[in-house]
Amino acid sequence: MTDENTISSIGQVAKDSLKSYIERYERLDEEKKGIAEDQKELMAGAKAEGFDPKIIREVLKIRKMEAAERQEQEALLELYLHAVGMV
Repeated sequence: MTDENTISSIGQVAKDSLKSYIERYERLDEEKKGIAEDQKELMAGAKAEGFDPKIIREVLKIRKMEAAERQEQEALLELYLHAVGMV
């Protein structure tokens, strides 16, 4: 095999690999769109039952936090509310 053939076959491997990454990303992007649509439908169902989607999203955000982070945020919120005379 000549150097030119070696370079050509390496180039083909890189080309195939790149194409594979791009196609996989596109599949994941489609899955992500499907999941986003499912989440939208879920929130619409919750809203139809009288729940506030904005508050549900806030609860989800809080549930992702570590306990210490959540407590710190709550303490700061309380402090700020006091500072502006809302408590």
